[in-house]
Amino acid sequence: MDKEVKCLLVDIDNVLISEVIQVDAQLGDPNCKLINPYRFYGDGKLEPWPKGTNDTELMLRAEDILTIVDPTPELIEQYLELTS
Repeated sequence: MDKEVKCLLVDIDNVLISEVIQVDAQLGDPNCKLINPYRFYGDGKLEPWPKGTNDTELMLRAEDILTIVDPTPELIEQYLELTS
């Protein structure tokens, strides 16, 4: 199965790139699993997100995501090199 890698805007100037898996959850509970999320900066730099943890899988509510878009092939390649 191919990874579904997406860019997520979670607040103003906070863009993440991550493998995203939708999971079943009760209303209001986290329903998006982010695997190996990285923060994307305008200069093309990627850093693990959030800082201060070694966790590589995080749960987030879809309601907390402002928008989701497909990253460019170049960005996907950069992300996969970091997470492989």
